Amino acid sequence: MSILTKYILIRYLKSFFLILISLEIFFVLIDFLQNTAHLPNSANLQILYIFYTSFFTFSITLPLSLVFAFIVVMVGFVKQNNMTSFYSLGIKPLNILMPIIWCSIAITLILILLQTTPLAYSYEQKSRILNNSYFTTVQENIFLKYNEYFIYFEKLFPLQKKANNIRIFKTEHNNIIEIIIGKKAYYENNKWYVLDTKIIKKPITINWDSSKLTIGYKKLLYTLEGFKPKIINNVSRANIQFSIKDAIYTILLLDKQNLDTQKIRAILYSQVIIPFFVIPLIVIIFFFTTVSSREFNVAKFSSVSIFFTLIIWGIIYFLQKLAFNGVILAELATILPIIILYGFAYYIYKKRV
Repeated sequence: MSILTKYILIRYLKSFFLILISLEIFFVLIDFLQNTAHLPNSANLQILYIFYTSFFTFSITLPLSLVFAFIVVMVGFVKQNNMTSFYSLGIKPLNILMPIIWCSIAITLILILLQTTPLAYSYEQKSRILNNSYFTTVQENIFLKYNEYFIYFEKLFPLQKKANNIRIFKTEHNNIIEIIIGKKAYYENNKWYVLDTKIIKKPITINWDSSKLTIGYKKLLYTLEGFKPKIINNVSRANIQFSIKDAIYTILLLDKQNLDTQKIRAILYSQVIIPFFVIPLIVIIFFFTTVSSREFNVAKFSSVSIFFTLIIWGIIYFLQKLAFNGVILAELATILPIIILYGFAYYIYKKRV
């Protein structure tokens, strides 16, 4: 790593962490003060609420901090005549820009990696603490399709991976051929174990003279392999959340059932693709930066750059919400704007360089 790269990265990372910590404290403090009257009296739950709120806002503040830190660095470089010195020494624009680009990509990848963990459910966890239901999550009257099965859960406990009063209807050629009734069930080893089951089988072909229902009983029956409680819980809710791993699994699962995956695709794209909107913004801002400090208006440059960043972020966020609600196709609302932004950044790069 060259001295120039080290110098640029140190300046950039200092600004980034300072801005990120400031934004985190601001958003978390505002949220905590707004909801402090509704929080439980337990200090442990309040600490957990702050922790989950911190990560939820982290997914928003981190991309913005990357751009704002770059703006701060560029202001410092121009005002201190660093840019003039760099170019006077024959340093090319890309030698200045690329360390920041690679650093931003690395930090964004860390954010995406965290979205594969249970931390991706931070908003759900903080909402449960706020609603005094952190330890008692129950979903009732859930009816879903899974492969050739239709499943009904009277009560589902996703955290405990248990369910009460389960009905499983096995179908073949749109006809019910088997019904499994169980009082309790639990999920383990990637499959559901149903206790004290009653199994009712119907003949595939009906003969009025000889056909009859077959009724049997089993103490333990395993079925529905791979049908995760978390997936059931999320799919059955209006406001759904997924980690990246669960989103991919659910898309593949629902696609087999020929069910709509619009919302889940939008969530997946928002976690994997949307954070990279910072890269073209950094490129655009860099090539619109004046080199000479004499012609540089700090107030105008800072305000226009921040306003441009917030406008782009607002448009992307708005389109993302439309995709969540199924108004616009997920690919058009999330992938297409990022492609356009990258195309515009490339156009600016070719024009300036």
